[in-house]
Amino acid sequence: MQIPERMPRETGRDYALRTIKENIISLDLAPGSQISESELAAVLGLSRTPVREALIELSKVRIVEIQPQKRSVVAPIDYTLVEESRFMRNVLECAVVELVCAMASPEDISRLEENVRLQNYYLSSNAAEQLMELDNQFHRTLFEIAQKMQVYAMVWNLSIHFDRVRRMALNSVRDLKIVEDHAAIVVAIRDKDAAQARRVMEKHLSRYQVDAAAIREKYPQYFT
Repeated sequence: MQIPERMPRETGRDYALRTIKENIISLDLAPGSQISESELAAVLGLSRTPVREALIELSKVRIVEIQPQKRSVVAPIDYTLVEESRFMRNVLECAVVELVCAMASPEDISRLEENVRLQNYYLSSNAAEQLMELDNQFHRTLFEIAQKMQVYAMVWNLSIHFDRVRRMALNSVRDLKIVEDHAAIVVAIRDKDAAQARRVMEKHLSRYQVDAAAIREKYPQYFT
């Protein structure tokens, strides 16, 4: 399990929540893994209360199953929940990318282009962790440009089912198209072509359906 540094002014609950989520998405806490409330509290330097609160929050979105004796289990992947998460992101991010087409400055476009250049570098290096980080950064930047960061916070909190499958795709799909999609989105933004930006975003967020067979083949034990 990877333990990130605690951010300035980050509450204990938020630190525990972020740590657990990042490890679930990265598969360091794979489906079926047990999480000990007391052990995690000790590792993070927290009391058990903020860890318990974080686990309760994750149980609400059905990514963690709380069991007796202060242990919780990471839930297996349920494609119904993955699709629900994708649906939410599709509705919001398609609207956001249309706004970005109207609002992006040359500096904003340069930021997105630099992000895509780095994605291509890490894709060629088979560096899944760095690629996932840049992928997340790309989508966050779109929300920043559209001035919708409160919406982004809501999306981030609820999209863990979808994000876990995205992370698996980086390790199992040979012909990844995500960087190509991001590049096409940037071109549409630069051209102020909102309709094209929406089309590419819809296709981009639906790729997990195309990649499902490869993901299941590599990780059959993780699915319901």
